Amino acid sequence: MRRFLSILTATVFSASLLSGAARAGEASVPVLVPLTGFLSLEGTSQRNGAVLALKDAPAGVAVRSEVIDTGTSPEAAVTALERAAGGKVTAVAASMLGTQMLAMLPLAQDYGIPLVTVSGTASITEQGNPWVFRFFPGDAVTKEAHARYVTEELGKKRPAVIYQTTAYGQSGKAHLEQAFKTLGVEPVFEEGVDPAAKDLLPVLTKALAAKPDVLVLHLHSGPTALFIRQAAANGVAVPIVAGSAMHQPSTAALLEPAELKGVCAETAASPVSGGSPEVEAFTAAYRAAFNAEPDAFALGQYDGIRMVLAAVQGGADSAEAVRRALSSGTHQGLAMTYKSDGKGNMAHSAVIVCYDGASRVPAIAKRYDNVTGVVTGMVK
Repeated sequence: MRRFLSILTATVFSASLLSGAARAGEASVPVLVPLTGFLSLEGTSQRNGAVLALKDAPAGVAVRSEVIDTGTSPEAAVTALERAAGGKVTAVAASMLGTQMLAMLPLAQDYGIPLVTVSGTASITEQGNPWVFRFFPGDAVTKEAHARYVTEELGKKRPAVIYQTTAYGQSGKAHLEQAFKTLGVEPVFEEGVDPAAKDLLPVLTKALAAKPDVLVLHLHSGPTALFIRQAAANGVAVPIVAGSAMHQPSTAALLEPAELKGVCAETAASPVSGGSPEVEAFTAAYRAAFNAEPDAFALGQYDGIRMVLAAVQGGADSAEAVRRALSSGTHQGLAMTYKSDGKGNMAHSAVIVCYDGASRVPAIAKRYDNVTGVVTGMVK
């Protein structure tokens, strides 16, 4: 297996040694993601997926990239994009934090740079900006799968919804409300929590007082783990169906397997759960490169950057040409088939994973393919 090299923050690397192969093109793809702050676990996965794709560039494509930590402030993300835009940029692996993406969008349009992201915040593709491409299913997809699993598979009708007070959390809450309404279900409790909260027992206590039959979470990684740990410690028997942060191996590592028993989560994919030789090869390469387990954020960012590089290999020689290729093309990635819906939403499938209490590796319990119906010829 090829040995991949990990890349440190704000360092530059080059994949221009092509073993004598003729160059099909050159690509400059800065990686601007949150590596510190409350989204560091998710951001590190995003970075790793982008770096792995760039190191595994197609034959004939020379790659240059720089990794910059955007932290969690919109200003830091804008500064990072301004810095990266100083050179000829093909595309940017852009922050998964919704507030940062919203701040970067106008600048990306001014500079004419495609932003390739795995942010789940729905509003980033509702700004009429043709330069954003989301390779993680947005909340309109994942929250439909989330709500359908709760109601159709588990048969629950009294959900308590606990969400983050960030843009990500507000977006998920709104889409969960709509999805539950469509299914004829009304939450018995809803409350937002700050990502910096150190104790979630008060909100758990209030939620249980409403007598829910399921706890539905839409939280970042740290708060998700904290909520589940406190629920387990207090002997809560109500099932938990969490957001995509829970599927991350780095989140599961914060908990004992027994604390995870019966917990489920929505996500785009679960590479550690296997499913195909190609996904298993990706997982093995990721482990070798980073000494860590991959998640759907890493796989989605990998697929997104691979689509960019495929466009370059196919002759896209400018940021505009790459934008056109992403806007009009279809890409068979490892997680799913990607195609733009006209707004830059590229991912249209989701899965539900569940933990058995004996392992930190979840099993795929349910697939929801082509939820939006955008991918022609694929069963919804």
